Amino acid sequence: MSPATIGRLDAVCVVYADLPNIGRPVETTAIDKRPVTGPVEVQPLGLAGDHVCDTKNHGGLDQAVYAYAEDDAQRWGTELGRALPAGWFGENLRISGLAVSDAVVGAHWRIGDVVLEVTAPRIPCATFGRWSQERQWVKRFAARGDTGAYFRVVTTGSITAGDEIVIDYTPAHGVTVRDLFDGTDPARMELLLAEQPDLSTDSFNRAKRHLERHRA
Repeated sequence: MSPATIGRLDAVCVVYADLPNIGRPVETTAIDKRPVTGPVEVQPLGLAGDHVCDTKNHGGLDQAVYAYAEDDAQRWGTELGRALPAGWFGENLRISGLAVSDAVVGAHWRIGDVVLEVTAPRIPCATFGRWSQERQWVKRFAARGDTGAYFRVVTTGSITAGDEIVIDYTPAHGVTVRDLFDGTDPARMELLLAEQPDLSTDSFNRAKRHLERHRA
């Protein structure tokens, strides 16, 4: 695929403050992320100034950066009757002009001098549910499938709000993070496993579980 500008980086968000996460194995959460100004360094484990508290279930090289689409945020905001500013979904990047949840697994996005690779959908958790203060939030979020996308860092560098987003490469299999989250089409799971050899462990296991469920 030839490079084509497809989106814009509206905001870059990092942890504002760790919050209590009472009753969970890790009793703090870094879900409270808010926009910062100026260039932000992107390192192999994520953005400078950002971190995760629950390192067993979040973060790592394959979940170094999380992005969410402005269109999806606005749709949720209309439904919930309140503004959902950049960072509300726990995202590092708020993006416009791109359906983030329909990003192809393995695609390379270039933002500034940084290259990111799409790795996985976001799996909503109980912490996200409490943070939202909305009833049955995890169930509602999962049912819609607008999960946003995780990325690994291919090329480090810096990014700034307002940067263009360019797709440098898209795998021919075309399987998206939404496909991987929903798992309703076993043929697409088989295709992903066959043609994307560098799947993250979580994504590989998720695709396998979808297939096992269909076969059962």
